[in-house]
Amino acid sequence: MRNLIILFACVLLMASCGEEEKGYVISGTIEGVEDGTYVYISEISEETERPAIIDTVQVQNGQFHADLEDNESPNMAFISFEGIGGNIIYISENEEINIEAYKDSLRSSRISGGKENRALNQYMDHLKEVNRKIQAGRSEMQKAYNAKDSSALMTLQATEQEIKDNDQVSKKKIFEENKDSYVSLMILMDMLSMKIYPVKKIQEMYNGLSEDLKNTTLGKSLQETLEQQATVAIGSKAPEFTAPTPDGSELSLSDAMGKVTIIDFWAAWCKPCRVENPNVVKIYNKYHDDGLNIIGVSLDRPGQKDKWLEAIEEDGLEWNHVSHLEFWQDPVAQLYNIKAIPATFILDENGVIVDRDLRGDDLEERVQELLN
Repeated sequence: MRNLIILFACVLLMASCGEEEKGYVISGTIEGVEDGTYVYISEISEETERPAIIDTVQVQNGQFHADLEDNESPNMAFISFEGIGGNIIYISENEEINIEAYKDSLRSSRISGGKENRALNQYMDHLKEVNRKIQAGRSEMQKAYNAKDSSALMTLQATEQEIKDNDQVSKKKIFEENKDSYVSLMILMDMLSMKIYPVKKIQEMYNGLSEDLKNTTLGKSLQETLEQQATVAIGSKAPEFTAPTPDGSELSLSDAMGKVTIIDFWAAWCKPCRVENPNVVKIYNKYHDDGLNIIGVSLDRPGQKDKWLEAIEEDGLEWNHVSHLEFWQDPVAQLYNIKAIPATFILDENGVIVDRDLRGDDLEERVQELLN
């Protein structure tokens, strides 16, 4: 009986030893760097939503190795090297991740690992190819522009639009093929920032993902961003706000509304805003009597009220203006999830956002359409 127990214990031990043990392991190579060069391994922190160093190792004989704690869920991660600009993006997963790093071009480095990094490679290769085609086309456009070849320029512009349209289709396809992978969150984040689909559509795509992916740091951040953008998406009622005017009084959005209203986020220091201002002035002067109102929300810096007022006068901006003079922390800008300026929201007479971020002739045509 004793011998049977010992035999059974040995069988269990052999079975457990035979099981494949997977962990979060990084093995890498890099040529042309000195021994002792530090390798920094970072992941997105849940607290700050920014990269935070989780381990540091050193290069020896052109190699580096790190044994890390198993991850409860995949996360966006980065490898950087002491004295070398840039970093390598990968996805942390409980597999052995192999990195072939190139000192002179870190973003050309190759990564292999489990399903997460295979999906990442597929997506990154797609992005690189799209970027290569667009850059090549832009180079040809410059040549056509210099040669004043308008026909060739139009053809190249149409080709670029086709590349962008195909990119949209490809992103959707890669997303559908990798809905169980972390890269699906990265694709949705890209779609959102590039405005490939309406916020509502991206929210629907997000809702179809697993709870495990939604509970990752990026998943939570994406959901928060979607909720923020949904409040100022086309079709939503524009959020009410009240802010200081140049004379120190308070003005609310509802008090500045017209039959058509443009909320114009800008700043005196913003060159693209100042370039666009003459066009907005032209539209305002042409359609104000018909019911167009504009309220300018400035993102000028604290202590620079004089520059804000000078820009209003220099550019002839005769509509309503407000600003807390808090730069990107302006409460109205944060309410409307402003990440870049100029940014415009076009409201109908009921205060519903009907369009946004139009410029030039497109803006005038939309205003004219709404007023009619």
